[in-house]
Amino acid sequence: MMNSIRPVTRSKKQARANYNRLSRWYDWIAGSEDRYRQMGVQALNPQPAERLLEIGFGTGQCLLEFARQVGPDGWVCGIDLSEGMAAVADERISTAGLGGRVSLLLGDAVELPFADHSFDAIFASFTLELFDTPDIPRVLQQCARILRPGGRLATVTLVKTDQPGFAERLYEWFHARMPVAVDCRPIWAQPVIEQAGFEIIEVISEKMWGLPLEIVISESDSNTS
Repeated sequence: MMNSIRPVTRSKKQARANYNRLSRWYDWIAGSEDRYRQMGVQALNPQPAERLLEIGFGTGQCLLEFARQVGPDGWVCGIDLSEGMAAVADERISTAGLGGRVSLLLGDAVELPFADHSFDAIFASFTLELFDTPDIPRVLQQCARILRPGGRLATVTLVKTDQPGFAERLYEWFHARMPVAVDCRPIWAQPVIEQAGFEIIEVISEKMWGLPLEIVISESDSNTS
């Protein structure tokens, strides 16, 4: 199944440069994603005093909400590849007066720089599908490692279907021909999440501009020591 996912042919250096260039306008460009991100945040249901990581935090909209929800006794961390995105997110968080609850890191989620069982929850929206196919299970394995036993993972992801419709086929056509500008593509989300050792507890299926997407809430192995 994973072999049918289209490859990501742009380099991570190209991705970083593209998101740096778009960072100041990204909220406007990707405004259609907001509704689904908020659905993912609501499904993850962060609690006071939790430690939460967002992978691919972008302009920091969700980080701001997470910081409010975990409260003064919690901690939120974000990791992203783009310096431009980090600058916009840092400005947003500082303006809200929540800098003391949030840490921003530049880096690649293929190797997360955190100790085992460091977080109660992880959030990734429109991010997992940006990684090339061999990297997707690596990212999820890193998530499983740093989550506490029974910790929660929420992903908001464009997904492939067995019988793709016109929107899905057209999107993949653009992805193949414009790999930097259209650098994400639909993936098989649930199978690869389960293969990484997570138990899926909720799936919300939606469509964005005709493209199927899933909000998947899963838990790490509660028996992990």
